[in-house]
Amino acid sequence: MMSTTEKLSYNWQIPNDSWQIIMNNSDLAQILIRAVEEADSSDRLLDAVQELAAAGIEESVPTLIAALGYNNPGAAVAAVDGLIAIGEVAVPSLLELIDDYNYSARAWAIRALAGIGDVRALDTLLEAAKTDFSLSVRRAAARGLGTLRWHQIPPEKVESVQIQVLEALLLISQDPEWVVRYAAVTSLETLAMSGDNPQSGNAIAVTLPDQTSRITNQLQQILDTDADLGVRTRVKFALQKIQQQQHQEVFAPKRKLEDTEVSEIPHRGAGRR
Repeated sequence: MMSTTEKLSYNWQIPNDSWQIIMNNSDLAQILIRAVEEADSSDRLLDAVQELAAAGIEESVPTLIAALGYNNPGAAVAAVDGLIAIGEVAVPSLLELIDDYNYSARAWAIRALAGIGDVRALDTLLEAAKTDFSLSVRRAAARGLGTLRWHQIPPEKVESVQIQVLEALLLISQDPEWVVRYAAVTSLETLAMSGDNPQSGNAIAVTLPDQTSRITNQLQQILDTDADLGVRTRVKFALQKIQQQQHQEVFAPKRKLEDTEVSEIPHRGAGRR
């Protein structure tokens, strides 16, 4: 059975990887959306959603969101991946779905919001990470809290929001399920690591350096007490990365000063011709 894109390639006699160039995104979206709507089996639905998601077209957002509510986990996974790839444009529609009566669709929507990292989903992610009964949803939300895009927050509010996220992750790191604790550890590590551009990454080490010790203390406690080997191993890795960064921050100014002093010493024979 040929996929929608393979049929396009066959009917129009063009290479399978070149069909996109002959139509605009709107035309392509309509063809791929129609394939989803007309799918008459779970396998065809999965294939159609995968192709629609891979196209990465904004017009496909409503159809991809609808796919989150189908009784087809494979199609839902593909739709989540497609929505994450499309990014911020999908956020308002995903947030509307959070109040939907369909819990399965809501859970998939939270996974998509976690992957996008848009701060408009902050309250949703905080609530889901702390209270959702599904461990997979709590895990996704906990991971999403570590990948928020801080540059979207007004500078005067960054610190207060980061404190809110930190408090939540410290709590979530004690979740009964190891996969949720693992995700919380990953996000705590990310929060403690400063990036090249503090406003585009997770910059608590830059904006609130005094809070980094709370993260390392919590990680050390988890390392000493957590019953799960996988969690303890992940914590050990996180602590090593944080300590390596702290070491570099301490010695970087000294190295820069030494390099400056060396560059000012005239080389033997300087000035001779």
